Amino acid sequence: MRHKMLNLLNVSSTHLSTNQIILNFAIATILGLVIYLSYRTSHTRVVYSGRFNVSLLMMTMITTLVMSVIGNNIALSLGMVGALSIVRFRTAIKDPRDTAYIFWCIGIGICCGVSEFLVATIGTGFIFVTLVVFGLVQDNFRYLLVVRCDRNKEKAVLAEVKQFYKGKAELKVNNSTVDKSEFIFELTHKIIKKASSQESNISDRLYDLGGIDSVNTVCQSDEMR
Repeated sequence: MRHKMLNLLNVSSTHLSTNQIILNFAIATILGLVIYLSYRTSHTRVVYSGRFNVSLLMMTMITTLVMSVIGNNIALSLGMVGALSIVRFRTAIKDPRDTAYIFWCIGIGICCGVSEFLVATIGTGFIFVTLVVFGLVQDNFRYLLVVRCDRNKEKAVLAEVKQFYKGKAELKVNNSTVDKSEFIFELTHKIIKKASSQESNISDRLYDLGGIDSVNTVCQSDEMR
């Protein structure tokens, strides 16, 4: 029984030839460049990180390297799991889609490492098209209306904002000192678009009340968090 277990642990894949190793890395590099292009195309905003994009390409090649060494060797695979378990990754993920790209790179690296080029190519094609198309989907931005005024103008400000936005402006924050007050209202693009059809804007109406220090509109998106 002991000898059978030792033989099972020592089983490994057929030694790869030099040409096969070069081919594995060549295909992995090509598909990694496709991932690079997909990430760059679908991340056109401030959240795009060129250095992270390069790391995706390197991750694909590194995974190919690891899989080429492991093959079917159980002992090596267990040792690799043990080695990776002590590594802590503290890189902040700015966009939830980055996680999908990381798994994509690992998947391509595994496929190329075991010479499953057809699976890697077809899978990359489908994923590339999906991410490029849905990568154009933007978040529903939220807008914050920040009003700073004298404290004795609180009721007038609340009434004016409620009237201008038809009661749809949601009050999120109300800060006040002895003399001053600050209001933060949350708005959607739809609410602002409907209100823009009026002859005057919210800033002019609030400043006409008097005692208003400032009126600011801020677009709040995932990039600001």
